[in-house]
Amino acid sequence: MQVLAPAKINLSLKILGRRSDAFHEIETVITPISLYDEIKVEKRSGKTGIVFRCDVPSVPQGDDNLVVSAAKAFVAKAKIDAAISIELHKKIPHGAGLGGGSSDAASTLLALNQLFETNLPREALSKIAEMIGSDIPFFIFQSAAVCKGCGELVTPLKLRQRLSLLLVKPGFVVPTSWAYHHWLGSREIPRTSYATQEFGGQTFVNDLERPAFEKFVFLAQLKMWLLKQPEVGAALMSGSGSATFAVLREHAEADHIAERAKAELDPELWTCTCETIG
Repeated sequence: MQVLAPAKINLSLKILGRRSDAFHEIETVITPISLYDEIKVEKRSGKTGIVFRCDVPSVPQGDDNLVVSAAKAFVAKAKIDAAISIELHKKIPHGAGLGGGSSDAASTLLALNQLFETNLPREALSKIAEMIGSDIPFFIFQSAAVCKGCGELVTPLKLRQRLSLLLVKPGFVVPTSWAYHHWLGSREIPRTSYATQEFGGQTFVNDLERPAFEKFVFLAQLKMWLLKQPEVGAALMSGSGSATFAVLREHAEADHIAERAKAELDPELWTCTCETIG
C-alpha cells in the first residue's frame, strides 16, 4: 500500500500560557497542504517485526523515528503479530514547521489500519497518535482543524476557500522545543510586523514569530520581503519555522516570486508552490 503524507501550515498559532507540565497551552488553526511525503507499507514474509527504510540518511532509522514508534504502537494496540516493511520517501523538509514527521506517523497509522483491516475508528487512532506526539492527532482527521491543549484536542473544520501558497525556507532549522522555551522572554524586533493579518476570509497570526525572529533575523526579513510583493495577500511563518508561507492573490505567478526571492535574498532558498487541501 502506498500513501501520501501531507505537510501542514499553521494559519494561526496563539500561545495561551505555560502549563504545570512544562508544555504550553495553545490554540491553532492548521490545514494540510499539497506537499507530500510518500510512504509504502507492506506485509512481508519471514520473522515478525518492523523494517523501516528512508531515502534521507539523516532521518533516524530506529525507535526514535516517529514512523517506527507509530507502527509499534499500532501493532500493540491491534494485537497484530506480523512482519511489516515501511519505506519513506521524503519531500517535506525537516525542521521547517511543516509537520513532516508527524504526518508520516499519522499516515502510517491510517495505512496499517487499512492494510490489516482492523477498522479502528479515527478517534481510536487519534488516541494512539497522542501517545507518540501531541501534534500527530491532527493528521489523523485529514482535514483543516482547530487544535487546542498541546495540539492534541482536534476539531475539524472547513476553510472558507482554497488558498494558493508559496513556501519559502532557508537552509537552517528552528528547533520546536527551543522556540517554545524562548517564547515568554522574547521581544519584537524593529521594522517587523507581528500584527494579525486578514486575507481570503482567514486570520493569520503566529506567536512563535517573536522568539524565532529575535534569534534568526533573516526570517523576519523574509516575511517582510514577502509582504511587500504585490502578488502576496498575507505572509506568515508556519509553526516554529523555519518555513514561511505566502498566501497568493488570484492569478499570481508563484514561480516569479520564488525567482525574485532567490535573486534578492538567498539563492539557496528552498521554495515550493502548493495549496490548502482537505
